[in-house]
Amino acid sequence: MNDDLCEVIITADDADWLADFTRHLVEARLAACGHNIVPIRSIYRWQGEIHDHPEARVALHTRRSLVPRIVAETIDRHAYEVPSVSALPIIDGSPAYLEWIRESTDR
Repeated sequence: MNDDLCEVIITADDADWLADFTRHLVEARLAACGHNIVPIRSIYRWQGEIHDHPEARVALHTRRSLVPRIVAETIDRHAYEVPSVSALPIIDGSPAYLEWIRESTDR
């Protein structure tokens, strides 16, 4: 089990902003990489109304210890009042890839 690694998911309404933000996180060594997906379709309840909008999504591979910094950066820079940021554990994978994530992120 690789309990020190996780995938952080962030969504945004601006794909270019999200790609730039992903680059920022990788440059800052907060994430080893980000897999951006455009478009996605988000259907959600906000302030009592149902919304249905296109968005972009990134899956970042990083260390669990860096998640609070990623969350803080997202809250600070994101256009949404309540940005979607969630982390899921990476429970297994290619040993070389998992080691690369560790080597590519801030200790």
